[in-house]
Amino acid sequence: MQQLVEENNVKIAIITKTFITSIVLLALFAPSQASAQLIPQPWVSVGGKDGDVTYAVGARALNFGVELGVGPDGATGVDVLKFISLPVISPYVGVGLYSEDKGVAVSGGVQVGATDNVFVGAGYNSIRGFNGQLGIRF
Repeated sequence: MQQLVEENNVKIAIITKTFITSIVLLALFAPSQASAQLIPQPWVSVGGKDGDVTYAVGARALNFGVELGVGPDGATGVDVLKFISLPVISPYVGVGLYSEDKGVAVSGGVQVGATDNVFVGAGYNSIRGFNGQLGIRF
């Protein structure tokens, strides 16, 4: 009789562990809403490099982004960004091309959801320097 009770306890423990593991994996790998991914998330960015003020505007959709920026000496350029979408924080890397003989830029940073509709971020661009970002989600 005691052996039967122990076998039932083992079965219940295995079922419980399997259930908890399944819930955790579902929460981690469940896809986001498609409609939220299709609506662009715009932002503005202000920063500086070598005492010059730099600024940019950007938008993100489907974990890709495009940022149009103005750097030192009037250099303008476009960066293409790739985001890694995590629950609260979204790091990104990018590459861009700038005028005024500035050439190719590399960038990276992170955006964090401040509220349901507002996010903030910080980044670095090799031509535009360090910057802060403020954006909205629809």
